Amino acid sequence: MKRSFIVFMTASLVWAACNDQSGTESNTGADSMAASAATEPVKEVAIKEETVTYKGDGVTMKGFVAFDSLNTGKRPAVLIVHEWWGLNDYPRMRARELAKLGYVAFAMDMYGDGKTVDNPGDAEKMVTPFYQNPKKAKARMDAALATLKSMPQTDSANVAAIGYCFGGGMVINAARLGEDVKGVVSFHGSLLGTPAKKELLKAKILVCNGADDQFLPKAEIDQFKKQMDSIGADYTFKDYPGAGHAFTNPEATEVGKKFNIPIAYNAEADSASWSDMRAFFDGIFK
Repeated sequence: MKRSFIVFMTASLVWAACNDQSGTESNTGADSMAASAATEPVKEVAIKEETVTYKGDGVTMKGFVAFDSLNTGKRPAVLIVHEWWGLNDYPRMRARELAKLGYVAFAMDMYGDGKTVDNPGDAEKMVTPFYQNPKKAKARMDAALATLKSMPQTDSANVAAIGYCFGGGMVINAARLGEDVKGVVSFHGSLLGTPAKKELLKAKILVCNGADDQFLPKAEIDQFKKQMDSIGADYTFKDYPGAGHAFTNPEATEVGKKFNIPIAYNAEADSASWSDMRAFFDGIFK
C-alpha cells in the first residue's frame, strides 16, 4: 500500500507528463522522425486505420489499429498505452508511424468507451484507480493484447508494448506483473510501482528518460535500477541530455508555458529515443 501511495503521489505531481492533445494533431514529431530516416530507401506503403471495439475487465473499449495493407503477411505488433488524457490524436500519430515501419500498431483504450479528458483534474481522477491497483491496468492491457494478437496481420509470437508518461509507467508495471510480450518501452514514464520479481518478469525493458526531467528524482531512478539489477532483469536505461519531461510530445512546450510547468518538446531526444526503440525492436523480434 505504501508503494502504491508513493507512485500515486508521483503521478499526481507529474500530471504535466502527458500534455493535452485533444485538439488538432501536430506533424512535428513525425517530421523529426522522417528527417532522421531520410537516408533510408523509400518503401511504398498504404496505411489502413480502423477503430476496434473490444471488451475486458468488465468494460467496452475502443482502440485504434494501423497497419500497412500492402503487406499481406504476418508481422510483429506493438501495443501503445496512451498518456493520461486517454486515446487521443497523439497515440494515433505514433500508431501511424509504427505502421509505416512495418508493424501492426494498436493504440489501446485504457479508460473504456473511448473516454478522453482535457484537464488535469479529470485526468487525475481517471488514472487514480490504475496507480492504486496496477493489476487493473494489466487486466485492460491483457484484453487489448488478446485483441491485437488475434488480428490476422499479427505475428502473435512477436509483440511488444510501449507507453508515454502514464502509459510508460503502466507498461513497466505490466512487465513486472508478467505480461506476455517480448519487450516494453517507456517514454518519460514513472518507474516505481509493482515490485520486481524474477519469476514474473518475461519482457526486456527499455526506459527512455529525459536527463533533465525535473519530475523524476534521482532517488527513484536509482531505486528502479537497484530493483532491476537485484533480479537480473534484461533492461536498458537511456538518458537524453538536455531533455526534460514529456520530451517526445510536440505540444509539450506550449502546454508547459500555458500551465507554467517545466515540460518541453525536444526534437533531438524525440528522434534519438525513437531510433533506440527501433533498435530495441530489431533485437527482440526474431
